[in-house]
Amino acid sequence: MAKAPVLTPRADDFPRWYQDLINKAELADNGPVRGTMVIRPYGYGLWERMQAEMDARIKETGTQNAYFPLLIPQSYLTREADHVEGFAPELAVVTHGGGKELEEPAVVRPTSEMIINDYFSKWVQSYRDLPLLINQWANVVRWELRPRLFLRTTEFLWQEGRTAHATEEDARVFASHIHRQVYEDFMTNVLAMDVVPGRKTVKERFAGAINTLTLEGMMGDGKALQMATSHELGQNFARAFNTSYLSKDGTQELVWQTSWGSTTRMIGALVMMHGDDNGLRVPPRLAQTQVVVLAIKGDEPVLAKVREIGDRLKAAGIRVHIDDRTDTPFGRRAVDWELKGVPVRVEIGPRDLENGTAMVARRIPGGKEAIAVEDLVRLLPAVLEEDQALLLAQSRERRESRTTEVSTFDEAVEAAVADGWARIPWATLGEDGEARLAEHGVTVRCLVAEDGSVPSADDTPGNVAVVARAY
Repeated sequence: MAKAPVLTPRADDFPRWYQDLINKAELADNGPVRGTMVIRPYGYGLWERMQAEMDARIKETGTQNAYFPLLIPQSYLTREADHVEGFAPELAVVTHGGGKELEEPAVVRPTSEMIINDYFSKWVQSYRDLPLLINQWANVVRWELRPRLFLRTTEFLWQEGRTAHATEEDARVFASHIHRQVYEDFMTNVLAMDVVPGRKTVKERFAGAINTLTLEGMMGDGKALQMATSHELGQNFARAFNTSYLSKDGTQELVWQTSWGSTTRMIGALVMMHGDDNGLRVPPRLAQTQVVVLAIKGDEPVLAKVREIGDRLKAAGIRVHIDDRTDTPFGRRAVDWELKGVPVRVEIGPRDLENGTAMVARRIPGGKEAIAVEDLVRLLPAVLEEDQALLLAQSRERRESRTTEVSTFDEAVEAAVADGWARIPWATLGEDGEARLAEHGVTVRCLVAEDGSVPSADDTPGNVAVVARAY
């Protein structure tokens, strides 16, 4: 009899494959309250690496980290009408505390615009206080009707940036900088994800914003996933909270603001964009373990060599894990590391020891090769960089091969329903066509300029709508 696959094949049932992989790669479990999740150590390690890479980029902009309360007075959310309308269906509200009914209900934060703006109005007095650049790493709660681990959960982790500026131009430039130099750079160069930077339509724009910039990625099944967003908030929140400053000219002016965020959804994207039927494939620059060195048998000379190789690779700056659990069968351990997507396995047994070689298995392109032990430190850094580039190239090839240039509404729907993307002139589709797309479970993911850049306005001549089904 044929051996049963470890994972449900993607071609048979992509959603089931996704759930299988998250479970068997030990990324997360469902929490006890519907829609919540327990992020397991291996999954949280991926998030820690994402945090570290993004936090460094965020701080390079001059932004500082802070922390704001989890509970927000309900009255705060009524100060900006569009904002509260956008979040109302997702709110979790605390009405009792300490055995008593609260004088005012408290909302478990779905986002922190409101409470951060309240404090911005206290901290900003003069033009000298601007720009004010704040970021928060936190959890938020949005009551999801159809939860799915990492993609849509009632509680998730994220970073949320909030800034205040003296002019509209300063805010626009900063929002764009976060969009391209922080988010796109991280996703392209660390996550090895081909993403499309664009501008959201008015319908898809963040509640309370005057412009939303997005990064859209194509998953392995052809659907789109919104990866991160950066918003120009104009003066909407400044007006609601009276966040004003004394200008150099001695006049009181409202600030111009931005907000921007990315979440643990990126772990779900990592699974769906790079995973295959054997498990996860982690980009080497992201991987908490870039190389695992495995002892095939428990002979002391083998164990000594495994530890020696591990130490030498660590000294060369490679993130290494030594697997000397020889009481667990080697085959099972190899499958586990393959499921977890560790880029390179270095396998050492008695025969390898005699030959002065190690068997090197590359997770991303696949295949094994015997390499002299003395060459490992020299060769593996280049191997890791090759595999990083390969993942990015594969994700780009998928998007390009499954994106169709169309000229009619029907062609756009056909391409999207067939698990691909369509590019259609926005002047042809328009807001009426966008509304009709919803009848087919299809949305405009973003608007892009003809040359692929981000358009400066919704109605810029030549704008192209990227159309797809999405998570």
